Amino acid sequence: MLRVLLFILFLVVPVAEIWVLIQVGQVIGGWPTVGLLVADSLLGAWIVRREGRRAWRALRESFGSGRVPDRELADGAMIVAGGALLLTPGFVTDIAGFFLVLPPTRPLARRALAWFLGRRMRAMAAVSPLGGMLSGFPGAAGPAGRTGRAGSRVVSGEVIDDEPRHGTPRGAVDPGHARRPGA
Repeated sequence: MLRVLLFILFLVVPVAEIWVLIQVGQVIGGWPTVGLLVADSLLGAWIVRREGRRAWRALRESFGSGRVPDRELADGAMIVAGGALLLTPGFVTDIAGFFLVLPPTRPLARRALAWFLGRRMRAMAAVSPLGGMLSGFPGAAGPAGRTGRAGSRVVSGEVIDDEPRHGTPRGAVDPGHARRPGA
């Protein structure tokens, strides 16, 4: 599904960019269209630089306060992606770039990204050979089994010392150092 979406984007976006450029060029003329593209790129570069500094400052503050910088990292990634779109010539990519970079629209983009990644993680967990290892993700479906707190899978087992002692072959259990369950 993702490959089909990427194929369509790589096919449709350039065609849409060319069509929009021709339409704008017919309305305002060729040189004004080029000037608008240059001005758009300069404005985008200035906004990316400003928002990048803000995101970097927020990231450093979150590290300084000892909390996980999930929002700050997502914002930084969106600013980088938006900057790349803004530097690409064309009005369609500029609209997408401004959507990712501007502070009023970035939370919407962040929520959309979280929704998309959450769906991808649930789909991966449903078909993963890792089975229950991905069941700790919200909404992830793991194989049936005992569950612990918050629906996470509990695996019963015994811890055995893996280091060989005094000539005991690797993987063999040294009777003097075996651990009994519950001990």
